[in-house]
Amino acid sequence: MAETASVNKSYFNDEASNYDAKHEKSLRQLTEAIQARLDFIGVDWVNDDDDTADGVGSKQVRLLDYACGTGMISRALAPYTTQCVGIDLSENMVAAYNARAENQVSVSLRPLSSAFELAGLSKDEMFAFHGDLAVADDPNPPSLSGPEFFEFELAAVGGGFHHFADPELAAKRIVERLRPGGVLVIWDFLPHDHHQHHPHPVANTVVHHGFSKERIREIFEKAGAGKGYALEDLGAAVVIGDGTNLESRKRRVFLARGEKAA
Repeated sequence: MAETASVNKSYFNDEASNYDAKHEKSLRQLTEAIQARLDFIGVDWVNDDDDTADGVGSKQVRLLDYACGTGMISRALAPYTTQCVGIDLSENMVAAYNARAENQVSVSLRPLSSAFELAGLSKDEMFAFHGDLAVADDPNPPSLSGPEFFEFELAAVGGGFHHFADPELAAKRIVERLRPGGVLVIWDFLPHDHHQHHPHPVANTVVHHGFSKERIREIFEKAGAGKGYALEDLGAAVVIGDGTNLESRKRRVFLARGEKAA
């Protein structure tokens, strides 16, 4: 597991500066798919009715974006949450996430001043941290042990599970960070062909060549998030890569969700 994490860290550190541009089309597809399925995800999202007279939201909806990368899921769900906290084992991905957040024009449903909109999102609204929750002998890393890293209403992993050496352990550790009744949501790939001739370095980071629907259900149930479990095949294939080399492959994507027992 340590070797897998090291390979992932090295690869994504190298990819961070060009990741969003390289995967622009697929990231846009996935963002639209997620935002179209807010009801399926099933969180009590924030809306205009949650604002108090002084414009401060009375409801808290906190997102843990694990294996956050540059923050696609955080940006997709930011309008419907009050805080996005990212965690990634790649320091450069964390830096890219935070740079995007600092320059993000707020699209919050809550009233914000034009000065705040121009300044981007604050650290209290969206910020990522370097870390790894899936180390077998380190269930609660000191740098991620504060109360701000627990009691989330929602935890999401976007396209990370096929890189994890032990998806079951990762899911269990993530669910531990949810409040009772909190939702775990994952998008990843359905089973696909393994191209052994694939020469791109990303191949070294891929541990699982997609997940069957049965395997994903088992992962959720073993992690303690089997309540209300549902999986949707998003139907359309996304193209991984920029379409100009052997890294580009069509993948069918699923979105799965389940709740931590109250």
